[in-house]
Amino acid sequence: MAWAGSAAVSGAGTPVAGPTGRDLFAEGLLEFLRPAVQQLDSHVHSVRESQVELREQIDNLATELCRINEDQKVALDLDPYVKKLLNARRRVVLVNNILQNAQERLRRLNHSVAKETARRRAMLDSGVYPPGSPSK
Repeated sequence: MAWAGSAAVSGAGTPVAGPTGRDLFAEGLLEFLRPAVQQLDSHVHSVRESQVELREQIDNLATELCRINEDQKVALDLDPYVKKLLNARRRVVLVNNILQNAQERLRRLNHSVAKETARRRAMLDSGVYPPGSPSK
């Protein structure tokens, strides 16, 4: 029996190309993490949509408060509340930008993982290994 990381040998004593234990582990780890990455991406997308909706609601409320303030015959000081809403909107935009950057990094990471997996599969299928590979 060949150890993980070493090349297998056929009955005739010639080396047989096959995946190393390291390659199998890497591929298994990628397959294990892929659903979590996809779920995280889905949740980030949902949060970003909610953030956009919240920002729109804050804008509408701030506009409505300004209109009410202008229409009132009695002087109500709604400016502090409008400022608080605008501050909350600014924070929502900031969080949305952070989420967008994180989602973009996650997308690039997922793309890199898929590209590396495809490259390794192609190498395994063709039996071609890079120089210095333990599978030679």
